Amino acid sequence: MEITAQQVKELREKTGAGMMDCKKALAETQGDVEKAVHLLREKGIAKAASKEGRATSEGTIASVITSGDKLGVLVEINCETDFVARTDKFKQFASDIATHIAAKGPKDLDDLNNQTMPAHDNKTVSDYVKSFIGSLGENTQIRRFTRMETPGYLTTYIHPGDKLGVLVELDASNGAAAKPQFKQFARDIAMQIAATSPQAVRREELNQELLASERDIYRKQVLNEGKPEKIVDKIVDGKMEKYFTEVVLMEQLFVKDNDKTIADLVKETVAALGENVAIKRFARFRLGE
Repeated sequence: MEITAQQVKELREKTGAGMMDCKKALAETQGDVEKAVHLLREKGIAKAASKEGRATSEGTIASVITSGDKLGVLVEINCETDFVARTDKFKQFASDIATHIAAKGPKDLDDLNNQTMPAHDNKTVSDYVKSFIGSLGENTQIRRFTRMETPGYLTTYIHPGDKLGVLVELDASNGAAAKPQFKQFARDIAMQIAATSPQAVRREELNQELLASERDIYRKQVLNEGKPEKIVDKIVDGKMEKYFTEVVLMEQLFVKDNDKTIADLVKETVAALGENVAIKRFARFRLGE
């Protein structure tokens, strides 16, 4: 009998098995999807794959910094339970993936999954994940990652509990980056980003459509309050300035000292080190966001 694409799709969704395995199983069971599921399980093909459809709401954020603080990776790995996420085995798996990303520089998740891992019998990352699922007994997924390279300096901060992580690129000379005061400054910036979740380093980097939307919302709020038209724009400008202090890193108050902004902290650090220092970019991952 003819096996339809819909039958193959349904079987793949139920088992996670490969297309050819699904076609063979359906042919052997005369197109009976449930019998094909049973057959794939008997053959062991669906043992690990069948777990791939389970919800993965737990997991960990992992990071790695290499190449003299000039290459860094931040990755989110999901699993089913917090119990598993806290095991050394899961943490080692996350570290393996982060280290591989740092070394091989995949463009995206598809590229990553197709890359081979010399340290793990040249398995593809996808197969390595599947074998890990089989040994762990829980669905595991690489959800997202970012990889940065810089001539400057990279630092990372993973909040206790491994559910929140930050990777930050800073512009600094090797001489400045080697100084303890700079390393403390870099850590303070990473912790600031973790605590306050800014959207950009500087206001000009913010999405212009988002800004227009915010301004429109504030304008309608002010008009609904019955304020005279002639002062509406001035009030809206004030609200936008307050918005910038909340979402722009350089304009935020420093969480360790509310008497100064991050811009003030940068100026102080530049003066103390006698060399230029700048915050270039950052990535912030909270589990599940």
